Amino acid sequence: MTGRTPNGLTVLDLCCGAGGLSWGYWLAGYDVVGVDVNPMPNYPFEFHQADALEYLDRIITTGEVERYALVHASWPCQAFANVTQWRGDQADHEDLLTPGRKLMDKSGRPRVIENVPEAPLRPDYLLCGSQFGLNVRRHRSFETSWGGGGELLPPCWHHKGLLPFMHKGERAYADAMGCTWMNKTEARQAVPPAYSEWIGRQFLALHADQAA
Repeated sequence: MTGRTPNGLTVLDLCCGAGGLSWGYWLAGYDVVGVDVNPMPNYPFEFHQADALEYLDRIITTGEVERYALVHASWPCQAFANVTQWRGDQADHEDLLTPGRKLMDKSGRPRVIENVPEAPLRPDYLLCGSQFGLNVRRHRSFETSWGGGGELLPPCWHHKGLLPFMHKGERAYADAMGCTWMNKTEARQAVPPAYSEWIGRQFLALHADQAA
């Protein structure tokens, strides 16, 4: 990949899946370490298969968490997502976001939590693919330890032809998100790398302002 300028900072990506948001942070210049409870053979960076809550708790205890400039987590969304109501029962899914947020705050590191718009997050950033010129409609909410702000984005625009998620067009949807290395099943849970590339650059700007 051309055009990358390393910034010397590392992101810990908890519940990383196949690495959509990890890839965005990498594009923004970060090194990335991913953690997921499931094996992720297509994950493109350093990877640890582990329970994310247990892993974070352990590295807080050992002090290893200090290695990371930023801790990101995409706690499972099924307990909050509207689509779960269409296909099952939200009550069947454990809320990991609440204990996850508490543990991330305990770490003392700057943090980002990503989830569906229905999740109980403070929407410091609410992003859609159309804001980045992507031909996909995929809304995601981001709560950050710095509370938002920074560069302005164009408004969300659901123009004719914008791809919604549909199982019959999964390969095209994955590619339109920028997740070309994933298989279709992995991409069902993925978020476009453009989102975290932008979030990562907002944090870099904040980091630079604080260092000045």
